[in-house]
Amino acid sequence: MPVSLTVAAWPGLTPRLLRVDDETYDDYVAAGGYRDLTDPDRLLDEVERSGLRGRGGAAFPMAVKLRSVRDNGRGRGGAVVVANGEEGEPASIKDRWLLRNRPHLVLDGLRLAAAMVAAQRTYVYVSDPAAAASVEAAVAQRNPGPAVEVVIVAPGYVAGEETAAVRAINGGPAKPTDKPPRPFEQGIGALPTLVSNVETLANLPYIQTHGAEDYRSVGTASSPGSFLATITGAGRPSALYELPHGVRFADVLELHGVPTEMATGALVGGYFAGLLGPGVLDATLDHEALRGLGSGLGCGAISILNGDCPVAVAASVLAYFDRENAGQCGSCFNGTAAMAAAAAGLRDGVATADDLARLRRWSRELRGRGACGTLDGAANIAASLLDQFPAEVARHLETGCPACQSGEFRTLRPYEIEAVMTA
Repeated sequence: MPVSLTVAAWPGLTPRLLRVDDETYDDYVAAGGYRDLTDPDRLLDEVERSGLRGRGGAAFPMAVKLRSVRDNGRGRGGAVVVANGEEGEPASIKDRWLLRNRPHLVLDGLRLAAAMVAAQRTYVYVSDPAAAASVEAAVAQRNPGPAVEVVIVAPGYVAGEETAAVRAINGGPAKPTDKPPRPFEQGIGALPTLVSNVETLANLPYIQTHGAEDYRSVGTASSPGSFLATITGAGRPSALYELPHGVRFADVLELHGVPTEMATGALVGGYFAGLLGPGVLDATLDHEALRGLGSGLGCGAISILNGDCPVAVAASVLAYFDRENAGQCGSCFNGTAAMAAAAAGLRDGVATADDLARLRRWSRELRGRGACGTLDGAANIAASLLDQFPAEVARHLETGCPACQSGEFRTLRPYEIEAVMTA
């Protein structure tokens, strides 16, 4: 059953993406939405100067993706743009929130991206029925623009991968394909295709209205702007915050009402980026800082460990990856299963030193062997558990863990968030 969701911006930050009251089409237009765009190339230059990075997980520069699709589409009948709202990370809710609560902001960003790459066809790709209904209603209200088709697929961790989105829209299963070609080279209907996360697209209207310099007035030099962070765990109600890049993790804990001494680590960037130990308390939330810790900001999902055994958390996430892999790559099908079994054995007090050595070896050697990021995500979880929590791992190997033996943390989808209400 959905629980309440706190939605708030960082103190002192004028929100660019969040809005706590209902927004109608008239509200959006009155606030400056759906502005005329007379020079798409100039806007693309402004996007480049803004430093906007993708919000779907990889943090790839948006302007590079736009230029690649635009250039590849010349002489080939144009291009296609997909707003990717298939939120595969169970601990994230930002995309569903935007699609349900600010669909016109997303559609406006989709319109601008389509103009910049000269696309005549656009799609909104989702698995959440409520988000689909919200977008369809907004499409019926908006001013004329490129045709928008809403495509609904069954939810799944791999369904949001960009080649899975292209494959599904082309009529196939929502499962990743081998690369190359990548979507920017050949995607929907064999045309160059931009697949962009909905939060990324939602930043484009702000850049159009206010410009790159204003956009960069918050955040850091290399991670400009604000981002949406889904915060779960620590026995607190879930929250969706709009934060400027570069805020201290400890300060976010304070905003969320969690004393720093209660936090023993965090699952940062959704399931993919892995676990961080107590050192995360001194970190800032930006791409460079987290990369320096061997982690990443990913989709902005942060789950706080507050007494949760990191071995049990890792075992649950690895079991999830094992269940959710597409079953198309032998290395992923077998590799995720092997790592999940080893972590479960460690949690249950039956693993040996040889099992631990194999887990460490797999976490290094299996990277990059799958068609999508599932196997890499599993490797990240395994490696970060071993590197960030060596004392806890050793204790499980030597004496076991009373909390794990009691079954205290056993969940199919750790820190899953289904909340859609505003508190």
